[in-house]
Amino acid sequence: MRIYKWLSGTAIASLITALILIISGRISVSGPFLVLFFVLLAFSFRGYQSLRGFSYTMTILASVTAAMYYPSAFISWDGYPLKKLITPLIQLIMFGMGTSMSVQDFVGVVKMPKGVLIGVVSHFIIMPLLGYTIASMSGLPVEIAAGIILIGCSPNGMASNVISYLAKANLALSITITAISTMLAPLITPLLMKLLAGALIEINVGDMTWEIIKMVIIPIAAGLLFNKFLIGKAKWLDKAMPLVSMFGIAFILTIITAAGRDSLISIGFKLLLLVLIHNLFGYSLGYWTARLFKMKERDCRTIAIEVGMQNAGMASGLANAMGKASTVGLAPAVFGPLMNTTGSILASYWHKRPPKEVGNTKDEGRSEERR
Repeated sequence: MRIYKWLSGTAIASLITALILIISGRISVSGPFLVLFFVLLAFSFRGYQSLRGFSYTMTILASVTAAMYYPSAFISWDGYPLKKLITPLIQLIMFGMGTSMSVQDFVGVVKMPKGVLIGVVSHFIIMPLLGYTIASMSGLPVEIAAGIILIGCSPNGMASNVISYLAKANLALSITITAISTMLAPLITPLLMKLLAGALIEINVGDMTWEIIKMVIIPIAAGLLFNKFLIGKAKWLDKAMPLVSMFGIAFILTIITAAGRDSLISIGFKLLLLVLIHNLFGYSLGYWTARLFKMKERDCRTIAIEVGMQNAGMASGLANAMGKASTVGLAPAVFGPLMNTTGSILASYWHKRPPKEVGNTKDEGRSEERR
């Protein structure tokens, strides 16, 4: 425990040093101390049960900070454009998602039809409309505003399952909603983007559909086959995939941040505020929609999380495939670390307030064992 306290103290010292340098006008020199601050926090948080969930978020913030201070290091290496790595990294992450799933995750539609229907429909109505409304009122450049709509039209990500588990929500329902919304993404996301963002940027529905199939559906299908026939036979891969996925997401966000650094410097705070509103309203409207349909508290929490959290990695990949990583890709890059932060806070709050009703956790336990 002493080492974690030492790490925390050193992190605070690094932050104070960075702030002193910034105030004195030596902003460029403060970069290493800010990066060190987030890195040390990431390690120190591992020693505190209540803060452990923020460790990954601090890692992402360290990466993004490094990209803001040293963008050239994350734009190309030895002449090779790092943006070309985004699609392969997303495919690897989606393969990892597939290895943690099984056909049973889709059977949940039969077991919990009401919850799945409300969760999926709410997700693809609330977040796209919120994104469109916020983008229309934002006053941001059209391509950056289109990125807000893009993140709203994206399916759920695996992070929502982790947050649901920590929040004592219905994990089985969370996994099923994520699985179904992801499978529907090739059809729904391009159509919503054409409808809501078509006036801002050119949207080719066919190309976007193929990109989602290539980046998401095929790798997940391969992961499902791996889970069915090879799971447990390559234990090193089972253990490595979560770490690979976390590294992949952090690296993608770093590349996008570096590419759009200049735009972020000029509109960063405004974009951060708008994305935060998008995320928080998603949680709130998702929760109260479930309450409107008289669902149990655990299910209300699940739908709140499933509505408010998006697949930022896929959205970043689509922006890159459109050749607009530095503009359309900015909102997804900001949304990713932000939703992990707000989701962890929400999970911590709900974890301390267990729902009164006791549901059937048999399916949840089985789903969690697969993870």
